[in-house]
Amino acid sequence: MKRSLGNLERQLFAYAQMRKLKTLKTGDLYAALDISATQERKLYSRLAQAGMIAQVRRGLYLIPQRLPLGGKWTPDEILALNALLTEKNGRYQICGPSAFNRYGFDEQIPSRIFVYNNRLSGEDNIGAIALTLIKVSDERLGDVEEVTTSEGEVGFYSSRPRALLDAVYDWSRFNTLPRAYRWIEKELSSKRVSPRQLVNVTLKYGDIGTIRRMGFFLETIRIPKPLLVELNRRLKPTSAFIPLYPNQIKRGTVNHEWGILNNANQ
Repeated sequence: MKRSLGNLERQLFAYAQMRKLKTLKTGDLYAALDISATQERKLYSRLAQAGMIAQVRRGLYLIPQRLPLGGKWTPDEILALNALLTEKNGRYQICGPSAFNRYGFDEQIPSRIFVYNNRLSGEDNIGAIALTLIKVSDERLGDVEEVTTSEGEVGFYSSRPRALLDAVYDWSRFNTLPRAYRWIEKELSSKRVSPRQLVNVTLKYGDIGTIRRMGFFLETIRIPKPLLVELNRRLKPTSAFIPLYPNQIKRGTVNHEWGILNNANQ
């Protein structure tokens, strides 16, 4: 870890702090510090390797407003995501394990941040923040909870109802079935989420398989019949049945109304 700053390093931080800059790009320091392109590249590289700034992508770096004790710094996930996606005019919402933990569905603190967005896909690291970027259509983004960090950054999480829906829709990515059914029942019984909210997000963001699983499960816990009818209207008769619990033995009773193989007890 780099513990002492050279003259150029001090000048970089003084320049960024005086102008309240959160990011610096290649070319920003040529005139400001009167240095060459090679000097600038090496300066950014030294500080990023020392953990004193964070590389967002090639040529773009996040700069702390003040260095922490010891000099090691990493941005929070919202600052990192805003830097990564704002210049691409992208939208995002933090989803999956981070949202499940935020709302108390799961106590495990995730080591990786999963992010639905409309620009990027793949895995990335910004400082110590490990990201899994899941590119989706604009239509699949929405139903979010807006949060503001202590530094004034505005970020977006999937809302509580949307996180429950995602746990069923994206079960294979997040490994959330059958746990998601228990979360749904608990959230409905505690009235933190209403049946209407859950049906609305299912109709707007769910696919046919998700509607079938959600409809069958919500019927078993006896939500109001008119809401079940709304879900059922989206479905067509089918002879192909999907399992309620995808990772369990595919044997059980068949529900023709929802096209579900109820393998809960297998």
